[in-house]
Amino acid sequence: MFSCLVGHVGHLRYRARVTELTLRELNRATLARQMLLEPSGRGVLDAVEHLLGLQAQAPFPPYYGLWCRLAAFPPEHLGEMINDRSVVRLSLMRSTVHLVSAADAVVLRPLTQPMMEKAVRGSAFGRQVAAIDPAAIAAETRALLADAPLTGAQLGEGLRRRWPEPSAQALAVTARALVPLAQVPPRGVWGAAGQARLTTLEQWLGREVDPAPSIDDVMLRYLGAFGPASVADARAWSGLTGLTDVFARLRPRLVTFRGPGGTELFDLPDAPRPDPETPAPVRLTAEFDNLCLSHADRARVLADEDRRLLWSKNGIIPGMVLVDGFTEATWEIARGRGTATLTVRQLRPVPRGYHDEIRAEAARLLRFAAPGDKHDIRFAAHTAG
Repeated sequence: MFSCLVGHVGHLRYRARVTELTLRELNRATLARQMLLEPSGRGVLDAVEHLLGLQAQAPFPPYYGLWCRLAAFPPEHLGEMINDRSVVRLSLMRSTVHLVSAADAVVLRPLTQPMMEKAVRGSAFGRQVAAIDPAAIAAETRALLADAPLTGAQLGEGLRRRWPEPSAQALAVTARALVPLAQVPPRGVWGAAGQARLTTLEQWLGREVDPAPSIDDVMLRYLGAFGPASVADARAWSGLTGLTDVFARLRPRLVTFRGPGGTELFDLPDAPRPDPETPAPVRLTAEFDNLCLSHADRARVLADEDRRLLWSKNGIIPGMVLVDGFTEATWEIARGRGTATLTVRQLRPVPRGYHDEIRAEAARLLRFAAPGDKHDIRFAAHTAG
């Protein structure tokens, strides 16, 4: 009987262990969902949809984001998909520009629009246009874009011809919140350059936005790409409120854990949660990578003290160097006179055994980013500011 009791106690301890995730367990689960433990054989469109898009307020981070995740990624392929409208750039989660599939654009845009409108109303821009009927601004925006895409400045000036009191920028920002607007090529096409020009999402894709998008389905997909995650994590990724009720509704379909700080985390029952000792190869992630932006608690990949050091006042999120799954450095490429120089800026001395692996991954990135240049790789200490 004593042996049975011992076995029962051991079973209870095992159950307690598996329902409480250590930081390292959480890290490996997130890296697995993010296709960063091993190169993925997914196709480009499949990867973009699995990740629920890639943050893209700068033109080319999505290319680096896919490069570090996919086993084979010709950058021209994504450029072709932007041109043929399989994927599209528009403001979505957190009111920031994302590159998403056309199918996801028409679902995510109506879900995020109330958040975007609320953000503008509470801003200095919103106060400038508070006396104007939003429906009138939306209608005028659609009329101005009916013939050809316009830059944000051109759109603002066009709106100002009707409403001269607000600034052109306030009108353009309001228009972006009220009307789903897509950025058209050549913006975002690899090897091309061009200002961001806008047209309505419906015109660009030839389809209307989803009249009844499912927030439940989107949150399940969020967990598939970023879980295990808390309600606060999902809110940080999306910018949406009201998610407590969503997760309460989904709870019977999910499993729950306690994170390192005791926070309740939700997850899909069959989602990968690898052994915490699973090797994590060195990875160089993109600027603005959603890996570092999609959780309220980012310690699963980036320590709080490092985040405060790295997050710049102008909102630039640098490319990260992951060593054993966690951020240990940043990277940047400078080009000039036929040479591309990749500098690894270390937050702390990187264990000596990883230098060769970092150098090899940096060389691989340079071959991708600057195939026609000479390559140089340098290590330096990170300095604040």
